[in-house]
Amino acid sequence: MGWPDHIRPPYALVDAWLKSLPAEQLALKRREAEVLFRRIGITFAVYTEGGDPERLIPFDLIPRVMAQAEWQSLRKGLEQRVRALNAFIHDVYHDREILKADRIPERLVLNNPQFRPEMV
Repeated sequence: MGWPDHIRPPYALVDAWLKSLPAEQLALKRREAEVLFRRIGITFAVYTEGGDPERLIPFDLIPRVMAQAEWQSLRKGLEQRVRALNAFIHDVYHDREILKADRIPERLVLNNPQFRPEMV
């Protein structure tokens, strides 16, 4: 799939904004965001030999813009996944059918440091 030779309509305002913004200002905004992310802990750990194991969560200053139809499709998928995760959590802390059916090894759930037996 190649790059289109035009700006997609949902990005028209972002395109105009970027064209009006000096490159130095965009770089400054990125640095400011990185400082803020580090200060409030929007990071993850990478354990390798040497170096700082703490890394910033990847992010983009340029927002994702999509048409209404694209968002509706994405929204439906996100809602489905939230329902699935909520059903899984409810099951693990109540009937444990997914564990009884051996779909997920019980030890992976019950021995996980994030599992809270006091919530059962």
